[in-house]
Amino acid sequence: MKRFLFIVTLVLCLHTAISLAARPDEMLADPMLEARAREISKELRCPVCQNQSIDDSDADLSHDLRVLVRQRLEKGDTDEQVKQSLVARYGTYVLLNPPLDNTTILLWSGPVLILIFAFLITRGFFKTAKLDTTEQDLLEEEKKRIFKMIDQEEEREEEDDK
Repeated sequence: MKRFLFIVTLVLCLHTAISLAARPDEMLADPMLEARAREISKELRCPVCQNQSIDDSDADLSHDLRVLVRQRLEKGDTDEQVKQSLVARYGTYVLLNPPLDNTTILLWSGPVLILIFAFLITRGFFKTAKLDTTEQDLLEEEKKRIFKMIDQEEEREEEDDK
């Protein structure tokens, strides 16, 4: 019984993992074109969901884009022509992996810039911490000097009392 429940649970988990948002009414009759459409759909961003491909998204706009991709493929467009038509309509934002150009340079260099910025902040923090310890050392020296002056004053008072 336990084995049976395990297998059922495993099948259900695998089924949900591989189920995609493409609806049966979208599917093309030609398996080759359908495979191409699925590959293209995996490379296009859902404008509604933002971090999902249109292949994974259930949004109505993603449905429309999947249908548009399949229509373009049926007309004989290449994969690049299909992508370029969507880029012309929505901009490079529609691509999950946008190309490196003048408009996306900040996007691609962002992680490196963040690391550099974090390094500089950390370095500045430790320099400040180092200065603080130097100031503490100075404070300790001043305390010693003050205690020494107090001791000397007390000794003078004791001598004056004698």
